[in-house]
Amino acid sequence: MIRVLRIINRFNLGGPTYNAVNLTRYLPGDFETLLYGGMHEAGEASSCYIAEQAGVEYHILNRMHRAIRPLDDSLSYLEIARIIRDFRPHIVHTHASKAGALGRAAAIRARVPVIVHTFHGHVLDSYFSPLKNRIFTGIERSLARRTDSIIALSEKQKNDLTQLLGPDKARKIAVIPLGFDLDKFLAPQQEKRRQFRERYGLDDHVVAAGIIGRLVAVKNHRLFLEAVRQASIHAKQPFHAFITGDGEEREKLEKTAEEMGILFNTSTVQRKHAILSFTSWIKEMDTVMAGLDFVALSSFNEGTPVSLIEAQAAGKAMVSTRVGGIEDIVQEGITALLSDPGDEAAFVANFIRMIDDHDLRMSFSGPAREWTQRRFSHRRLADDMAAHYMKLLQGKDIRDTEGIRT
Repeated sequence: MIRVLRIINRFNLGGPTYNAVNLTRYLPGDFETLLYGGMHEAGEASSCYIAEQAGVEYHILNRMHRAIRPLDDSLSYLEIARIIRDFRPHIVHTHASKAGALGRAAAIRARVPVIVHTFHGHVLDSYFSPLKNRIFTGIERSLARRTDSIIALSEKQKNDLTQLLGPDKARKIAVIPLGFDLDKFLAPQQEKRRQFRERYGLDDHVVAAGIIGRLVAVKNHRLFLEAVRQASIHAKQPFHAFITGDGEEREKLEKTAEEMGILFNTSTVQRKHAILSFTSWIKEMDTVMAGLDFVALSSFNEGTPVSLIEAQAAGKAMVSTRVGGIEDIVQEGITALLSDPGDEAAFVANFIRMIDDHDLRMSFSGPAREWTQRRFSHRRLADDMAAHYMKLLQGKDIRDTEGIRT
């Protein structure tokens, strides 16, 4: 039995949890996986239910947080070192930045046979100040030298990582896209659509546009709000927009909507002529996707956004900025309309076009479903990762993991 210790930054809604849970759940029987991660932060929704629904056991690293906290980081490192000592893994696989730094450092110190790291965010762009970028780039380059394999989620991300880490690290970078259990999005949607639209008082002819994710600066929700504002003036069809998610930018975004003259609903305030709803987090994303007519993404930077994968599985058209790994998960002009992140006018025009053009939305539906089923299934993910692990283990003496330091 090959033992895998899997560590993620934190159990918050997003791609890393789905990736870690699906790998833990669906790797073949030759592997035994132990899953650890930090707790979700204030303003984030917990993703522990994803593991629970999949029947996956998980463990919390209570002192591991997204922010740099020297004392907590030191204690988290010691806890990970203890876990490695007790579990004696053949493979330590970390996901995202903080888990990657602490987990790989402990695994290197313990001489774990194989060390793997997955980048989930799209490198460092738009996340940190220039000074922090330089510091974190130095840390990543140092860790990469002692990492057996680095997983990129897209070819675009691999190219960026090669530039970040240096061309000599290219041989270590493997592209393994995310994989999801998409069955609930593929099932008939009529009843779910009725439930969603009845909940928010939408007639069936009203076009529903949604943006899904954490309300944080890098997601650039202001651009989405600008598109809603201009659509309220120029769109020919009636529409209602949804911001699904929550986070530190919530109050700022509500204030911005007010300043733009956008009438909106919240969970506690309902306005008769509102064209926008802040829904906070909703767990039943299959119901949300069924109720929407298209999905938008306005980010400055992205890795592999789950919302666009789920939207395509549900047969929904998309409007997005052309950033990060987006072009590897959608087909421009076939499943999505894309615009450059600095081109506000193009994003707004695409948004209004998607509201008004029913035939365009329908033409994107079938290709979106087919593309997603072929490229992003959880079975494909598990098979690809298992084969990659076995390749990395070749030539390693893993009989008793005797090299693990105690």
